[in-house]
Amino acid sequence: MRAVVQRVTRARVTVDFRVAGEIQTGLLILLGVGREDNAESVFYLAEKIANLRIFPDDVGKMNRSLVESGGSALVISQFTLYGDTCGGRRPSYIQAASPEIASHLYEEFVRRLRSFGIAVETGVFQAHMEVELVNDGPVTILLDSEKRI
Repeated sequence: MRAVVQRVTRARVTVDFRVAGEIQTGLLILLGVGREDNAESVFYLAEKIANLRIFPDDVGKMNRSLVESGGSALVISQFTLYGDTCGGRRPSYIQAASPEIASHLYEEFVRRLRSFGIAVETGVFQAHMEVELVNDGPVTILLDSEKRI
């Protein structure tokens, strides 16, 4: 699994001009599921994100996690995180999981984040979405369950 994690003061996603998910302070998580991903990938990445210390403490140092800060998460599925452009200019998505597998692992990831007591909003899997956010910092972290990043 791959994730782009952005600390935000607000974020929302719309589908067909309707708000599907919206949060205030917290994390916008763009989540890609790969062909080799499984329940262990979900567990690792959800735990890592829930406890990633990128929120400021009382002196402004990035020392608090999403769990500690009481923030929310907006999770958006994004298979294009597995786009490979090494062979040319048109991305290949052969390493992305099939929609059936990706949907299941995406939903499991959302459940796992909620198990940490995090309020989670989502987009609509496989829909064309418009995502708006105000990146706080800006703070943007790249994560990979295979620990390549």
